[in-house]
Formats: sequence, C-alpha cells, structure tokens
Amino acid sequence: MGRMPKKKSLTVRRVLVLLLAYIMLAVSGGVVASVLFVPGVIGTNKVAKAVIPSLKVENVDFDVTNLPQKSTMYASDGTTVIATFYNQNRIVVPLKKISKAMQQAVVAREDRRFWSHAGVDVQGVMRAFVQTYLIRGSQQGGSSLTQQYVKNVLLMQAIENDDSIAQYHATEDTIARKIREMLIAVQMEKKYSKAEILQGYLNIAQFGSNLYGVETAAQRYFSISASELTPIQAATIAAITKNPTKFDPLIEENQKASEEQRNIVLDLMAQEGYISQADAKKDKAIPLKDTLKVQQVNVGCQDTGDYAYFCDYVVHRIQNSEEFGKTRADRYKLLQEGGLKIVTTLDLDANSIMMNTARSTIPPDDPSGMELAMAAVKPGTGEILGFGLNRYYDATPEAANDATKSSQNYAVDLADGGGSGWTIGSSFKPINLIAWMESGHSINDNLQTSTRYATTDFACDRYSGGTDTWNVTNAFSSTVNPESPFLGLVRSHNTTQASMGTIMKLCKVADTATEVGYHDARTGETIDKTSSFTPSMMIGSVNVSPLTMASIFAVYASNGVQCNPIAIKKVTNGDGEELKVPSANCHQAVDPDIIQTLAYTLNQGVVRADGAGGSLQLAGGRKSFGKTGTSEDLAVSAGSFIPNQVATFVSVGDAQNPYTHRISNIRINGVYNSYWDGSSIASPAAKSFLQQYADKKQLPIDNNYGQAVAKYSASGTTLGIGGRSYSSRSSTTNGTTNSQGTTTQQGTTQQQGTATQQGTGTGQ
Repeated sequence: MGRMPKKKSLTVRRVLVLLLAYIMLAVSGGVVASVLFVPGVIGTNKVAKAVIPSLKVENVDFDVTNLPQKSTMYASDGTTVIATFYNQNRIVVPLKKISKAMQQAVVAREDRRFWSHAGVDVQGVMRAFVQTYLIRGSQQGGSSLTQQYVKNVLLMQAIENDDSIAQYHATEDTIARKIREMLIAVQMEKKYSKAEILQGYLNIAQFGSNLYGVETAAQRYFSISASELTPIQAATIAAITKNPTKFDPLIEENQKASEEQRNIVLDLMAQEGYISQADAKKDKAIPLKDTLKVQQVNVGCQDTGDYAYFCDYVVHRIQNSEEFGKTRADRYKLLQEGGLKIVTTLDLDANSIMMNTARSTIPPDDPSGMELAMAAVKPGTGEILGFGLNRYYDATPEAANDATKSSQNYAVDLADGGGSGWTIGSSFKPINLIAWMESGHSINDNLQTSTRYATTDFACDRYSGGTDTWNVTNAFSSTVNPESPFLGLVRSHNTTQASMGTIMKLCKVADTATEVGYHDARTGETIDKTSSFTPSMMIGSVNVSPLTMASIFAVYASNGVQCNPIAIKKVTNGDGEELKVPSANCHQAVDPDIIQTLAYTLNQGVVRADGAGGSLQLAGGRKSFGKTGTSEDLAVSAGSFIPNQVATFVSVGDAQNPYTHRISNIRINGVYNSYWDGSSIASPAAKSFLQQYADKKQLPIDNNYGQAVAKYSASGTTLGIGGRSYSSRSSTTNGTTNSQGTTTQQGTTQQQGTATQQGTGTGQ
C-alpha cells in the first residue's frame, strides 16, 4: 500500500498567512475595513476569519486616563495615610509628571522605533517571525508599545468583568492574539497621539508584584514621584516589566537578575543617545541595592496597627452607604479601583490614647478574657475621633486561635463590623430625665416609689403591658420614698426611674431615645421596634453600641444638637471630583434649657457625696459630667464628656458570651472584685482618656456649662404612681431635695441598682 502524500503543515501555512496580514496591516496604516476584511481575504484566511468577532472593540474603553487606581485613606489632617486599597496598585499621572528619563528608558527597552511606526513595528515583527519560526530560535514577540498597551487594556477589562474566557484570550500564546492586538493597535494610532499612548502604557504596565504604573513604582522603590526619576532609577523600573515577578528588585533572590536587566536598559538608552556611554558605565557600576529607598505600603486595614479598627469601620461605612454606589459590589469596586482620596475624621491623638487606655485597663492577654470597647465623638459635628479596644486587630484566620487578636469592633453596630450590642444599665437613665422634662415636669418633683409595678402602668399607644409585674430594687436595698427625678439620677436609683415611667409612659421614653440618636446595635431599629421595648429598658436592658452611646452623650455635650456619627469628611475620585459622603444631619434635637438642666444633674452626680459618678471627676478644676452603668454581672459602662469638645463611652464585659462569662467574682488586671460595677473599671477608663486628651489638646475649661434652668428645676409636687398628686412634704434648695424618708449616703459610695423583669436584671 503506497504512502499517502504528506500534508502541508497547518501551522506553517497559518503562520505564512498571518505574517502577510501583519505586514499588510503595518503598510496599510490601519485601513482595516478596505484591506484585510474584504470578502476575498476572509475567504482564503480561516484563521483571520475566526478572530474577526473579537475585533469588535467598541465596548472596550481605551481612554488612557481611565484606569483602575488605588484608593488612599487619610486621617483627619488629610496627610497622614492610614491605608491603601486596590485590585491593582496604581496611581495614574499625566505624561508631563513622568520624567523624561523614564519615558526614554521604557521606549529604549520595549520599542525603540515607537515614535516612527504606525502602531506595528514591521522590522520587529519580521525579526520575531524569522527568529521564532524559521531558524527555530527563542520565541520573540515583536510587539510594539501600542500593542502591549492594547494587551494590558484587554486583560484589565476581562478581569474587571470577571470574564475568564476573555482573560484567556487576552493572554493566550497564539498568533491569533497577536493579530488581534495588531489590528486594534493600528486603529488606536489613528485615534490617539504617541504621547497619549505612551502615557497610557506607563500607567497601565506592571512594574513589580502587584505594582502598576510608574508613579506607584517610583514611590515604592525610591520614595519619590515619577517626575523625579533619574536614568538609573528609570532603567531599574523599565527592566521589571519583562517579568514583573522575576525582576522585582525587592525580592532579595531577584536582585542580581534585576541589576543585570537594569544594566541592559542603561546600555540601550546609551545606544539611542538618551544618555552618554560614560554615564551608562558609571550607573552600571552602582549596586542596585544601594539605589533603593523602599516605601512601605499598608494594604487594606490588616497592616495599619492601631488605626485598623477605625479603618475597618470606614470600609464598612463605604460598603453600606448608597452615596458610593447602588450595590455593595459597585461600592467595593469604587474603593478598590476608583483612585479615591478618603479624608476621615480620625483624630490620631484620640485614637492612640483610647487604644492605650483600653489595653492598660484590661491587657489583651488578661486571664479574665474580658473585653473593653470605647468610642469618642466630637459634639456638634458627629465626627468619630477614634476607638479603643483591648485587642490587636487581625482579620486573618490565625486570629481565631489567639484571644488577644480580633477583627470585630465591639464599639460599633453589627452591620459595621461590630457585635449585637451591650447592655448598659444606668447609663441609659439621662434619657429618662430628658423625657421627663419634655413631658412638662420638673426634676424636683417628688415621686412615690415602689419595688413592684404592673407593666400595664407603662402602657401607651405602642406598648400595652401585660399581666406580669416589674420587680425593681436598688443596689444594697437602698429604697428611698419619695424621691425626685433629680436625686434618682444623682444616686442612680432604679425605683425612681420606674415611677417616672408610669407617669410619662413608655412611648415617651422610646421617642426621646430616638430623638437623641438611639438605635439597636443588632438590627439598627429604633427601640420601640425591638424586643428591648419593655419597662426595664429605662434602666438599660438594651442592645446598643458604645459608638451610639458616645453620640448620645455628645448630644448632652452640645446643648442638644444631635448628629449621626460620621467617619468620612471628604472623598475625591481619581479625577479630583468630590463625591457625596454620608451626612451627619446635625440638628437641634433637644431644648438647650433641658440639656443644661440635665448637665447640671450629671455634674451633681459626680460632685455630691451621695452621687454615683464620683469616679469621673477630672483634674485641674474642670467641671465634670457623666453617668456609669452596671447591668447586673453581664456588663458595666460609663459615659462622660467635656462640653463642646469630646464625648466618650466605655463598655466592659464579655461581648460574645455575657451570660456564660460574667463580670463578677473575677480578677481583672490583677485586681479581684466579687462585684464589678461601672465606677470600678469603666469610668476610670473614660476618665483617663478624657484627662489625657484634654491635656494633649490643651482643651479650654468651660465651667459655665450645666446650669439648671428654673422652668425645669422648680420645686414641684409629690406625684404617686401613674401621676396621682399628693401634698408635697419636701422643700428644694439649689436642686437638692430634702424629703421625708430620704437618706443621704456618706462618702462616695456608688448607688447601683438592680432590677428584674421576666428573668432579666439590669441596674447601675
């Protein structure tokens, strides 16, 4: 049987046909429609016909300035970098901000005839063809800078669109891909100038491990901008792009190869007349490692140290805010690729003091395992100054096995990377006093109190009560009857809060809580839409974050101005356009006279011998304000402020397992207590932060804040449960009520209350 004739190699035939197409494109100068795509050519070139659909590039954005750029987060000073975010680490700059040496280095290395060809370097293509397919030497591409730019854009768009097929076609090692790039490159040269194309290439090309664009490379390797690059620095960067991983000069084992490649570029620059032979020789003699001045880059929140919790909160706010895009995916992409400049509200001093205070109060490795979370807000602005947590931020899987590390910020709401909230005990009670005054009552009315209340006594349009009762006691069985709302808050008595609730009803308390900015940490809902909407909420059986409470105490510190907490002051995109950011929506929420009277009461709770807040007194004669809280042995808290300057709130406990790991009969930071309360650990942390911050910032002392207004502090009548009036048996002087049956506590004994309702106990 005779041998069949040998078929001509399909590969050789394909190469010959495509080579003709290469040359035709280059010579035609891009007249694609009238030369290559005529029916006769297509009919004889099945390979070319196969790539025609991929040449429809109308939807590919070749705008040389529209590239993914890294975003940078700054502290409130607008200059201190907190973190950077990127899918591709890139900073886009115009050609005029790229040194001449850098432009020359990349042209010498990649495409020395760049300024003269029409998008395809015919000589380069012929050389590559002969070397690769005729003499079977090393494979060469012959790609012009324009073609390389096209390749990078197609790959980038494929990645952006999460299109794995397009990614494959953008990088496959085939002549079909080369043809496609050449076709588009010739068209690009018709639309863009050489300078625009070079600018695009210098901004899109990869110059190291996840380093894109010469500006990022210049900053990373030499701590300068691209406009300052010298020939030796430019040669180092230009050499990398041939193999960004192999020639990355920051990888120690790569430095020899990187230096060799740098020297090749210096020789090429000398050949093109960009530098002298003598300068090339001198630069080649300098070890590469001696030229580097590496700039460290914090990528994401993981590597930002004590800024990490604040950074993480800002990222969550961006992802949760419609101002930054319709969907979470859009917002994430904007952060990673939008070249944003994010100026936050972070006060470096406040954040540093809080983190140090948290860890010194309860060390991260303390055997108690207790967590401390605190937040601070600037009154009247909503600006979050920082957070304090007694943990080290770590979002890696390894953190799960290290109790000193966590990425969960228990100072904020669940949606923003926090937890389900803390019970705060008596720290809630100032809200009750605001509601009381808004209901038209005086803080010096005397109330008949009891230790047992029917829940129906608190009924209103949104709360009906039930058949159960609320059993309420004060700490150490210190029941006082009658007692004024003023003394009820000063001494932190639960029974008086309950009596107030039967008179003004629970809906009023809920409305006032909403008015000052309260919402549930787990659901984000107002209190009357949660399971906390029961009479015991008046003594803090709620689920709230320290940040929300710090914002509420900021209302007390700003004459009644309520602001939503904000962490972002200003955002500009890669084009320098300012974007809309979430608003603090600051507004007058509470009558200033009511706030002044409340502040007076909170101050009296600090300075009076029978007050519950003595541990919050600041030094230097500064008038002090605050309220502590104790939720049985589940958690303890404290809130305090310096008028118009700063408000803070602290919570302590086991945020994850409060019912199984209780804060009683336990040693914390070397100190044992059978009964821990807000004054013994939370308020010292709040006081320490405020004192250090006031000293650091030299905050002015305003001791005029907190003056009781007669309308809300006049002597009142004695009221019974439900508002029934009785003849007054008390007299009031300067806010101090001397009532029959009232006992004055000696010293600074803290009056903590406990209460139970359906098995739930809170107090202060």
